[in-house]
Amino acid sequence: MSQETFPAVGGDTLTACLRHWAATTPDAPALTFADFATDPAGRRRSLTWRQLADRVDAAAGALPVSPGDRVAVLCPQSPDYVVGFLAAITAGAIAVPLFDPGLPGHAGRLAAVLADCAPTAVVTTAAARPGVEEFLGRDVAVVAVDRPEPVPSWPAPTPAPGDVAYLQYTSGSTRSPAGVVLTHANVLANVTQAVRGLGLDPAAATTVSWLPLFHDMGLVLGLLTPLALGLRSVLMDPLAFIERPVRWLELLGDHAGSWSAAPNFAFHYCASRIREADRARLRLGRVAAIVNGAEPINPDVLDRFHTAFAGAGYRPEMTRPAYGLAEATVFVTTGPAAAPRVTTFDRDALATGTARPAGDGVRLVACGTPAGQLVALVDPDTAAVLPDGSVGEIWVHGPNVGDGYWQKPLDSTETFGARLAGGLPEGPWLRTGDLGVRHDGELYIAGRIKDLIIVDGRNHYPQDVEATAASADPGIRPGSVAAFAVAGGDTEAVVVVAEHRAHADLAEPAERALTAAVRRLVSDAHGLALRDVLLVPAGRVPRTSSGKIARGACRDRYLAGDYGKALAR
Repeated sequence: MSQETFPAVGGDTLTACLRHWAATTPDAPALTFADFATDPAGRRRSLTWRQLADRVDAAAGALPVSPGDRVAVLCPQSPDYVVGFLAAITAGAIAVPLFDPGLPGHAGRLAAVLADCAPTAVVTTAAARPGVEEFLGRDVAVVAVDRPEPVPSWPAPTPAPGDVAYLQYTSGSTRSPAGVVLTHANVLANVTQAVRGLGLDPAAATTVSWLPLFHDMGLVLGLLTPLALGLRSVLMDPLAFIERPVRWLELLGDHAGSWSAAPNFAFHYCASRIREADRARLRLGRVAAIVNGAEPINPDVLDRFHTAFAGAGYRPEMTRPAYGLAEATVFVTTGPAAAPRVTTFDRDALATGTARPAGDGVRLVACGTPAGQLVALVDPDTAAVLPDGSVGEIWVHGPNVGDGYWQKPLDSTETFGARLAGGLPEGPWLRTGDLGVRHDGELYIAGRIKDLIIVDGRNHYPQDVEATAASADPGIRPGSVAAFAVAGGDTEAVVVVAEHRAHADLAEPAERALTAAVRRLVSDAHGLALRDVLLVPAGRVPRTSSGKIARGACRDRYLAGDYGKALAR
């Protein structure tokens, strides 16, 4: 779909988009929520555009805020979350998409984010309100969006495209969570870019998502893209997906032209957990595409997913690898409507910063090209643009790039204010902290600079080491292995922590044999002598709120002695 034929979004702000669709298509379905918590079959609850706008106005009218105040969204995943988020923006405040304090394992992150953004008010539901108030423990206005009580300060002024719409807090995989400042213009630009890059047809599309609405990809796919284009959004709770992943694929099959997105682990989870009898009932030939992003894409997982669901009508070209990050709203590059392109690069050459195709080595998945923004591969030390085939830091320039981090001027200048040495435009550029390479016109992701393992002057990409370690035994959970460096003698030493499905039943001799196998495989493939190999129960390798392996947190746990000692050294 060319830029010239791309249909206009509903307005130049998110508020204007809601008003537009409520006026032009008032009775069309805007949002459907499949509620599996109260009904195993997933009772559908829908709101039309008019009903959604009415509920948003009512909730906005209950918020005692002034323009620029922050409103934290602490709702469970539900239509109430959508209402609360849009109500905050409609009231003239800055929305901060977060989560119910009852979400297991994330209380510390929630407290840190609330302290950073200092909200004037919080939106939640009547049922969740007592827990929210107990968690807050301070004087912050709490509004239940399903039982709003109007206050005299509303209506709010009409926002401008350059006004801040919300703060998207990063997942914290390599740093403390920071709030990316995103304007209405940033968001609508990125929606346009993503739809152009993916070739999504707004006239025939429905978005289907289980992703958390507090996560950048979940928010843009499940709420903001439908809002901008007037699409129907079908949502479900992430827990409902974890309990029975087939529910997601069933919802996709219920809607012709359905679009979705998920991290790599979801493809593996579906292929390994959905039974053959359930696969036979799926109607995946109706799917337009599923975007794969948010973490390194494993080509073996894609092969397994495509094979598992071919009988249900799913075709490889429906999978659309993508690359993005919260600092750029979400989408940066997307792939064409074709089977994912996988290239094998020489491992030794890649370790020295050159991507050279080879018959054996590291298999990487192409993540496409940018649409409506610029991407450069840059030497992070000299700020010089590198030629195709060289591994460099990914820099991004475009209208979708955020305005910086909330109240972090030094970090904002370092990350969002980079300047190219001799490139055009000179700046400002967003430094992503990710390593990549452009090969045959497409972007490949190599890993995070801060996660890079450097031993004896050679670069090793942790996800490559992790994949080798996971291949040692079927009991090691794919996507649940962390490889990281710690201080050694004259150089860094490398540690692998891996979750094992049957850890509780592993006898010590079997565990010793398995750790030895991991060491041997990693030594043969990467030339690395591991300092420690630790097998741990499921759930012991920490993850970020978006499901990525938190290698820094895993390193901290290791150094603190939380994993005990390895059986063999």
